[in-house]
Amino acid sequence: MADLTQRIAEAEGRAAEIEQRLADPASAGDYGALAKELGGLRPLVEAGQRWRRAQQEIADAKEMLGEDDPEMQELAAAEVARLEGELAAAERELLVLLVPPDPNDERNVILEIRAGTGGDEAALFAADLFRMYTRFAETRGWKVEPLSVSEGGAGGYKEVVANIVGKAVFRGLKWERGVHRVQRVPATESQGRIHTSTVTVAVLPEAEEVDVAIEPADLRIDVFRASGPGGQSVNTTDSAVRITHVPTGVTVSCQDEKSQHKNKARAMKILRARLLEAEQERVAAERASERSSQVGTGARSEKIRTYNFPQSRITDHRAGITVHRLEQVLEGDLGELMEGIQGWVSAQVQAEAAA
Repeated sequence: MADLTQRIAEAEGRAAEIEQRLADPASAGDYGALAKELGGLRPLVEAGQRWRRAQQEIADAKEMLGEDDPEMQELAAAEVARLEGELAAAERELLVLLVPPDPNDERNVILEIRAGTGGDEAALFAADLFRMYTRFAETRGWKVEPLSVSEGGAGGYKEVVANIVGKAVFRGLKWERGVHRVQRVPATESQGRIHTSTVTVAVLPEAEEVDVAIEPADLRIDVFRASGPGGQSVNTTDSAVRITHVPTGVTVSCQDEKSQHKNKARAMKILRARLLEAEQERVAAERASERSSQVGTGARSEKIRTYNFPQSRITDHRAGITVHRLEQVLEGDLGELMEGIQGWVSAQVQAEAAA
């Protein structure tokens, strides 16, 4: 609590300092940077004000509990309960705001969902997750554009790659990276046995050309005839494109468009994102080796969540939280889960900072 108070005071002091500098004509050359920093501090300052106000109002309401009038005591008790809810909400918001910003937070995202162990069941659940993220994106006003789709034999997706565009998409989805495990009874299971399957989710910050230097000489580009269901041109022309980045061995294939040019553009978009992710993971690993712990890596190999259909239960293994709203979550209602994860991340960061 004392650390939280100190961090709020530091933010308020810095905001006041920036406001003074903005009023000084001598700071005109730094106006853009200062205004941006102030804009980043304001949510924290405002949340801190709500948090302190709720604390003071709770103290005032508790004084009323000592009144002789039973009706006043009842009203005061109800007011304390309401204000404690506001205080808890403000504290959760503060913990989220105090997490150091990720330089990728404002970027768009390349979302990759792949069926893991479990055969057809994994492919079906990959489709469930893609629909879940698509519906979640709709609630945020984000646009989802599939870039590459590989269908499973019994339906679902062996792999689906999509570009999600909007405001702070990476910040909203970055903690979804990892292995998602599903436990349910397949439609083909006659004895009602529960099967366990896995799906991997990768959330890559979209890379611009300036972020990743790709030499044309480092690329091997192959064109071939698209396979699978399609229109009159999909299976009859060499429109599919496979690009291999020779130095790293990263390979990307796209065949969903009839145009070879469009498939190449999509493949390059995915390739840039994968190369950027690989470089950022290398840098993060170097930094992690110098730290006592690593908070929320979001690695693809990390099992992050279990979806248990028989019990309508979802458990996030990182935050240690469980919700019994599986159907609503799969319809895109991820708010409760994401709030819990953000709270856990914030607590981890605070604990590490205090260590």
